[in-house]
Amino acid sequence: MMRIETDVTRLLGIDLPILQAGMSWASSNAALPLAVSRAGGLGVIAAGPMYLDALEEAIDTVRAGTDRPFGVNMPLYRKGAEEVLDLLEAKRVPVIIASQGGPQKYLDRFKAVGTVCIHVVASETHALKAAEKGVDALVVVGGEAGGHPPAELVSTLVLIRAVALATGGRVPLIASGGFADGQGLAAALALGAGAANFGTRFIATPEAGVSEAYKQAVIGAGVADTRTVGRGLGMIRAIANPFTDEMEALERSGADEDARRAAFGASTLKMAAFDGDMARGKVEAGQCAGLVRAILPAAEVVAEIARGYAACRQALPEAQRVSVAAE
Repeated sequence: MMRIETDVTRLLGIDLPILQAGMSWASSNAALPLAVSRAGGLGVIAAGPMYLDALEEAIDTVRAGTDRPFGVNMPLYRKGAEEVLDLLEAKRVPVIIASQGGPQKYLDRFKAVGTVCIHVVASETHALKAAEKGVDALVVVGGEAGGHPPAELVSTLVLIRAVALATGGRVPLIASGGFADGQGLAAALALGAGAANFGTRFIATPEAGVSEAYKQAVIGAGVADTRTVGRGLGMIRAIANPFTDEMEALERSGADEDARRAAFGASTLKMAAFDGDMARGKVEAGQCAGLVRAILPAAEVVAEIARGYAACRQALPEAQRVSVAAE
């Protein structure tokens, strides 16, 4: 197995700087995280929509299936968050990746049991605050990301570099948003990250817990086929469909918040992911859906990313020694 060593792989004890993003429904299971962790990356269970018993079963299944590290993504705003945090602490999960809240809600208790604590941020300001609190690493989410990108939609290309400069190497960084292959991984490392977070690419796998229609929508999308809708309501990036068309029309017309909120709330991710409703569901995906062209087993996706990274490195021109004559 190929190894690519970075500050993130050393922190997490993994072979490859490839993290599978925690995606509600898609990785709210054991199959996808287990396959990714076995392949040398970090598989991540998405706790967001899971009941406690299902989450506990998924953790136990992954742990029984591999001795490699894995993580749990925990949106701190979810209903019953305290009970979920209690479970994760009791289970001593290897890695927690927390979002939608401050690190003070979980940091001390998880560090005390040896869990690596990673926090999701979408700005330099939040990155600095989380770093000062003592998180072990940061996931930095740029505007290309599916699900909930930052409101300002600053691209990952710019944001990860800005955060790298702002934090000055004090905390390992994981770039998120726009990554689908090994060339993207090489770009993330060049910009100052120690790993890349891959979400949309892993939706198009047999192990992802979403409908076949959802997977087909991802591999059929182009790079310009996603929309950001729901500004001020928990904005999402999703593949264009009648739901996003309706939201865009309401936003363009200056509809009041109640009307926009009603339309936004009438659609859910579950409708697309679980029910296969591609017309009215929130088909959340990143712009890199346009780079995904096949449904492949998750382990093969990891291997393909690693091979692409190696090929990219080999294709780059070697640095030339330049001497400058003194004036």
